[in-house]
Amino acid sequence: MKTNRITAGQAVVRFLKNQYVERDGIENPFFAGCLGIFGHGIVAGVGEGLMENPDFRYCMTRNEQSSVHIAIAYAKMKNRLGTFACISSIGPGATNMITGAACATINRLPVLIIPGDIFARRNVAPVLQQLESPSSQDISVNDCFKPVSKYWDRINRPEQLITSLPEVMRVLTSPADTGAVTLAIPQDVQAEAFDFPEKLFRKRVWRVARPRPDNNLLKEAVEIIKNSKKPVIIAGGGVIYSQATDILKTIVERTGIPVAETFAGKGSLPYNHPLNLGAVGVTGTPGANEFTSEADLIIGIGTRYSDFTTASKTAFQNPDVKFININIADFDSYKHCALPLTADAKACLEELNTLLTDFKVTDEYIKRSANLNKTWDKQVSELYKVTGLQPVTQAEVVGAVNEFAGPRDVVLCAAGSLPGDLHKLWRTLDPKGFHLEYGYSTMGYECAAGIGAKLACPDREIYVMVGDGNYLMMNNEIVTAIQEGIKFTIILLNNNGFGSIGALSQSIGSQRFGTKYRYREKETGQLTGKILPVDFAQNARSLGAHVIEAHDISSLKKALSEAKVQSKITVITIETDLYIGVPGYAWWEVAVSEVSEIDTVKKAYQSYIENKKKQKYFL
Repeated sequence: MKTNRITAGQAVVRFLKNQYVERDGIENPFFAGCLGIFGHGIVAGVGEGLMENPDFRYCMTRNEQSSVHIAIAYAKMKNRLGTFACISSIGPGATNMITGAACATINRLPVLIIPGDIFARRNVAPVLQQLESPSSQDISVNDCFKPVSKYWDRINRPEQLITSLPEVMRVLTSPADTGAVTLAIPQDVQAEAFDFPEKLFRKRVWRVARPRPDNNLLKEAVEIIKNSKKPVIIAGGGVIYSQATDILKTIVERTGIPVAETFAGKGSLPYNHPLNLGAVGVTGTPGANEFTSEADLIIGIGTRYSDFTTASKTAFQNPDVKFININIADFDSYKHCALPLTADAKACLEELNTLLTDFKVTDEYIKRSANLNKTWDKQVSELYKVTGLQPVTQAEVVGAVNEFAGPRDVVLCAAGSLPGDLHKLWRTLDPKGFHLEYGYSTMGYECAAGIGAKLACPDREIYVMVGDGNYLMMNNEIVTAIQEGIKFTIILLNNNGFGSIGALSQSIGSQRFGTKYRYREKETGQLTGKILPVDFAQNARSLGAHVIEAHDISSLKKALSEAKVQSKITVITIETDLYIGVPGYAWWEVAVSEVSEIDTVKKAYQSYIENKKKQKYFL
């Protein structure tokens, strides 16, 4: 057996750059490169390996959490068929990535995380940044990754990589099991040499299969569908990741079954398709929520039924409602006591399409769906209208960007009040045109994710929409975009506070306490003084971005035109109203204080009790 005597760090890099993925006959490298920040726990091992392999791209980020967000966004745009490796030193560099790891795992998106670790030899322990434990010598902060990783390993000997690295790839390329994978490598082990088998570094193609459903369960599902009167499809991210949008459209048009979309599933049908009911759940449209409330059958495709989708289990009010779940993962296909069709969404829908040729809902049901689609589109147009108010409304800004963007352009967002408005209002024509991270709803995701989305799809315009609160969390990756020559547009909406959590606070009687960007008043000791003078435009300029300050919708439209012809990242700032929002059409359970001296809280608690009565468990 031929061997190569190289270090563990060199072996990791050499292995990663030779991993490929194939689905439906299309083959591509799985890793687009490596992201991270060097420190003493990684620079001499994996870092040296990267230097020896300049054909494996290394990108320097400004925060380790951002590294993971870039990788997540890339993986999302690539339909889980590609990602980055993310490296860090030990200690705070590693723990900075934990939020990103949780984000990847919750969203079912592949990311490889390689944090440096303590000395395996322990001869100089405790090393700088080491967490000491009186109960064990084998604990480090990297153990914190275990609950948020789909696979976790610590490499204490170089030869352990021979069995661990294939396991890393098995999980990363599995649509059912994917998420964050953590490979903790002690810094001394990274630099240690071993005679690795040459075969470990040969090109390997990981073929992503399309598992088909069990025949008996499929037949049962067909009978349930044929006996339904008011079926509704809830399209989740699995529809898009499996590239099942075309077959979904075929089935929908053949059967007349309308579609409601989750955050991750938005774009499963074009917004103007008459059988697209739009967003569902807490941030859903009236039509989608009306249909799901009445439905006698819910066909969930690629959804994990989060509380936003189910309106905290108040969405499905038909006492006889049944569920059929099509999902690549058993864990999700069994939810709500559903008939589980554990399968690839595209493969399963293809089989359903051949078996449902003689089923169609009533013409009245189809017509009602089409009318609701048109009615909501008219409401969207009304919300998009320029009011002339100063500051402008958030809906106006969304409308201006939406109307300017092309059909293949991408809107990207994560947290705050914007995701809900975008879920309801954004007119999506392309399956990849709507990029929302709302599994973890990570503040600070946006600026970093813009880089990942653009790297994945350089031929698309990327419009990152972010509120002032999120921007201040993690705007430093603008520097990375400048360094790498990555061009996209950030629309920064400044409402001088946390709009989403403020509105939530108000709804539960807490009167927007602690959610506004204001000075602390000496007289009261509260944050109720004048607005903080944060100059977002100057901040973005200082980081190297091209900056345009818009003051109304007219100047915003001009700014968008200017940004499109720029060769580097552009930040457009605009002030928006903190209080004027888009109406909501469903309930979301957030705990309300059972006992309080505040009247608004007492009132909110009574409303909470009433809404709880509508909750249903499906057993």
